[in-house]
Amino acid sequence: MSTEKNQDEFYDKLRSQLYDTSSWPAEYLYKFIVQTEAGKIQTIESIFDNMGAVIKTNPSKNGKYTSVSINVQIPTPEIVIEKYKEVAEKVDGVIPL
Repeated sequence: MSTEKNQDEFYDKLRSQLYDTSSWPAEYLYKFIVQTEAGKIQTIESIFDNMGAVIKTNPSKNGKYTSVSINVQIPTPEIVIEKYKEVAEKVDGVIPL
């Protein structure tokens, strides 16, 4: 099975769950793990710029990785998925949680 097909299935399932569990617009919490590099963290932050997002970063114990939590008001599940895809496209090695 291809990775692209797996991603499509994942996003379809997520979309369905988001519609079933929340009233939209809704506050959504994104969480990502990324290697601790200023450029990668700044890229994630810039994707959510001008959205009123509250962004928190927390370095791992050894400092090699950083968790990035973004709490933001999102109008629809489609936008939630678009943002996940945008982060995955622009930030190499990011792990969405």
